[in-house]
Amino acid sequence: MSLQEQVQTDMISAMKAKDTERVRVLRNAMAAIKNRMIEKGDAFVEQDVSDVLATQVKQLKDANIDFEAGGREDLVAQNSADIAILETYLPEQMSNEDLERIVSETLQEIGATSPQDIGKAMGSIMKKVQGQADGTRVKEVVAKLLK
Repeated sequence: MSLQEQVQTDMISAMKAKDTERVRVLRNAMAAIKNRMIEKGDAFVEQDVSDVLATQVKQLKDANIDFEAGGREDLVAQNSADIAILETYLPEQMSNEDLERIVSETLQEIGATSPQDIGKAMGSIMKKVQGQADGTRVKEVVAKLLK
């Protein structure tokens, strides 16, 4: 079963169970997936579903930062619950040790030695950790190792 089919099936199960929060989150996810399908047409692949879900998680995390700054703990709690639901469909995140190892190896491969090489390094590293590490985490590790 593809990831998109799994999201659709889980949404239907949540409807039957009258789990309104899960239905809301999964409906939004399906809408975003369908928008990406329309946007990409025949070029749509299974990886796009993961990318859409990862984008939604990132947007919710970014919104949480703003909500925390505004003192809206109710919205932070709601977004955190939404993130937990969506993260069940994403690949398991890479451990910090594995991420540091991959970053270190890649920096040696491309010859990056200074903070000016962060941009060049990010492209190579993100291809290797595709979906298993957030870009923000990767950038933090790269910056730490290139100091």
